[in-house]
Amino acid sequence: MKLTGAISMAFLIVLVLSLALTNAAMEDEKVLSCNPKELSPCSPAVKTGSKPSTECCAMLKKEKPCLCGYVNDPVYGQYIKSKNAHKAFSACGIPPLSC
Repeated sequence: MKLTGAISMAFLIVLVLSLALTNAAMEDEKVLSCNPKELSPCSPAVKTGSKPSTECCAMLKKEKPCLCGYVNDPVYGQYIKSKNAHKAFSACGIPPLSC
């Protein structure tokens, strides 16, 4: 009888841990959802080389985990790779991309 109780308890612990890990993974997905359109405040800096706005820097920092993915995008890659974008990254304290 004690063995059955121990096995049941172990199963319950594994079940609870797997549910917790699944929920944590789902939260990470929400946090890391990439949306290149959120970088629109950086458009003036990227197009003209002007100083990036505070809002631009905030969005660059938020989207930093996504920037390498944007490099290979046919629409956004040209902007992310541009000299002006790298100036904006630097001005916002974002290190050079190593994609």
